[in-house]
Amino acid sequence: MTSRAGLRAAGTNGAEVRYRERVVPQYQMSAPLKSELRKLNLVHLLLWLLVAAQMSISHFDLLSHDTVCMPYQWEYPYLLSLLPLLFSSLSLPKNNISYLVLSMISGGLFSVAPLIYGGMEMFPVAQQLYRHGKAYRFIFGFSAVTVMYLIMVVAVQVHAWQIYYMKKLLDSWFNTTQEKKKK
Repeated sequence: MTSRAGLRAAGTNGAEVRYRERVVPQYQMSAPLKSELRKLNLVHLLLWLLVAAQMSISHFDLLSHDTVCMPYQWEYPYLLSLLPLLFSSLSLPKNNISYLVLSMISGGLFSVAPLIYGGMEMFPVAQQLYRHGKAYRFIFGFSAVTVMYLIMVVAVQVHAWQIYYMKKLLDSWFNTTQEKKKK
């Protein structure tokens, strides 16, 4: 603070600056959580693009079915996992609690639930592959079950971390709004 009389305003010694420039802990926690969530959203988008590419290649017959197999049933509802990604991205710039809650709920419904169903759907095929060594569906020469299980392992981890960070972010934002309402 400068004034006409000198470097500091009259009646101050400059020691109170430390108290004025403090960042509230909720905002200190919010910034790194948002950063991590943006990174996870990017990985989620890449996984979604992989599943969408496999489905579109097989449905539009861009490659033979020997090269890229027809999609499993769980992949169709997984395409709706773009909704939680959209809600999450919309909630971050202005700390919108409602979009974040929608993202958490739809993340469970459209991201995690299809992956659980897919794990159960592909289990008999995986069992047959690893007991008898017979695979009937392939993606670029690899067993489709193996490739899809690898994608599912990564996807489950990404979605679990997304929901965890969203919960932490929601707690941080909710505490901030509750303090504002009390004042």
